[in-house]
Parts: sequence; C-alpha cells; structure tokens
Amino acid sequence: MGVALPVLFALFAALSNALATVLQRRAALTVPQSQGFRFGLILDLVRRPVWLGGILAVVAAGAGQAAALATGALVLVQPLFVLELPFALLIASLVTRHRLPGAVWRAVAAVVGGLGLALAAASPAGNRTHVPLDRWLPALVGCAAAAAALAVAGLRRPPGRARAGCLGAATAVCYATTAALMKDSVPLLGEGGIGPFLSAWQTYGFAVTGICALLLLEHAMQGGPLVASQPALTLGDASVSVALGVVLYDEHLRAGWWVLLQLVGIALICIGVIALARAEATEGESEKAGRGGSADADADADADAGGSGGAGGSGGDGGG
Repeated sequence: MGVALPVLFALFAALSNALATVLQRRAALTVPQSQGFRFGLILDLVRRPVWLGGILAVVAAGAGQAAALATGALVLVQPLFVLELPFALLIASLVTRHRLPGAVWRAVAAVVGGLGLALAAASPAGNRTHVPLDRWLPALVGCAAAAAALAVAGLRRPPGRARAGCLGAATAVCYATTAALMKDSVPLLGEGGIGPFLSAWQTYGFAVTGICALLLLEHAMQGGPLVASQPALTLGDASVSVALGVVLYDEHLRAGWWVLLQLVGIALICIGVIALARAEATEGESEKAGRGGSADADADADADAGGSGGAGGSGGDGGG
C-alpha cells in the first residue's frame, strides 16, 4: 500500500505529461520558428486551443506528481516518468490514427520491462521530507549551471536533432530540480496548512524552475524532432532525480549483486528508447517520401506534431 499509492499517482502524472507533450508539440509546430530564446513564443501558443489543452494536462500531471512525491521517494517516483515516451507514442498513434509497427511495440516492451526490473532490483527506500539549506545550495547551483550550459549550447545550434536534444536535456534538469523542490514543500500543506506552504522558499523555487522547464520544453519541441528531445528529457529527468534523491533526501538503492540487475534494467530502457527513435525516424522518413509534394507539407507537419510516432522522420525540419 505504501508503495502502490505513489506509483499510481506517478503513472497518472506520466500519462498526463505524455498527453501534454503530444498536444504542445502539435501547437509548437504551428507558430513561427525562432533561432533564439523568445518569451513571445508563449503569447503565440496561448492563442492555440490545442496548446491550452496541453497546459491543462500539465496541471493534472503536476497534481499527480505532487501527490506521488508527498507519499513516495524521489528515486521511486521520478524514474516512472520514463514511461512518458511510450505513453506519448501510444497517444500520438491514436491522435494520428496511425498503427504502430511491431518494432515499436517491442521497444515499448523493452522500456517497460527494463524499468520494472531496475526498480524491483533497486528497491528504493527512504522518504525524508525536509532538506536543510546547506544541502540545497550546492545542488541548486550545480543544476542551474548544467541547465544554463545545455540551453545555451542548444540555442546556438540551428533547428535539428542537436538543438532539440540539448534543450530537452536542459528541460530534464529543470524538471528534476522542480520535483526535488516540490517534494520538500508539499508536505508542509499536511503539516501546517497553506500558510507554511506559501511562506517556504522551496514553493517559489519549484514555481520558478517549473516555469523555466515549460519555456525550455516549448523551445525544445519547436527546435527539432521529438525523438531527439523526448529521450533526453525522460532519461535525463530520471537520472538527475535519482542523483538528487540520494544526495538531498538520503534515499537508498540496493547495492551488492542487485546493481547488476539494475544495470540490465537500465540497459533495456536505453535500448528501447534508441529503438523507438530509430524505428520512428525510419517510418517517418518513408511516410514523408511516400506522400511527397508541397501540397502535403502541412499534413506532414501535423503527423510530426502528433508526438514521437510522427516526429521521428522529418521532425523539426518540418516545424518552420
């Protein structure tokens, strides 16, 4: 029961985030593409109903994530967000009415099986609720520096896989930091009510990092194919979150020979994610070549916008 509840909340949040990714990607490819960081991008997007639907899904995901983090360890909850990529593929296939090939299903099975094996072998433990400031400071400085470096590296590149990958990784660092700060502040609601929650610096900290993550995510989606940004986002979020859980919250993973099974699980996840990227890239390129002609450019862009399933081939190249 103690583990089942945060897992259910986390799965709901991952599904909501996947839906948000598909909807926001569709909206991002309908606005003018920018070479640099542009706050006006949000003003362009807010006029798109599909983007607003994505934001509602983000809000639902945030509520699920907060509930999961309030009841479970960071090293348990955040890795479950790796499932966003398979969820996004499945949702995209429904949106575009496009059947996923067998290779994609096998890759999805590898991601799901690898995640289950890794978590079962790791048996995450520990659920510290508050972290002292002297622990937070070096962690926040390190995460801010990493996110800034990745964002600058991505924005200096032209639209394409490198740009999307760097911005996706920067978004992952911001998401992981947001989750870590949220885990420290949300328990205050149960301990003292809304007053202590609103007076805690961590509350405003996760609001700031969450906004940064949203801005970076929109630029990552517009900057290149989803198969470049989404793996960097999902795997990066899980990796940074596990590190923050161990360093900040004294959470533990099983050691000894269990580490071997954890590595096997992680390898399956990585293989599955790479296979998803390759399969969807090949399929997307074939589909675009088969359609041909400028008259179908908008349809190709819509297929790309549908999520990982359509973004793999032409991806950001059609997002201009």
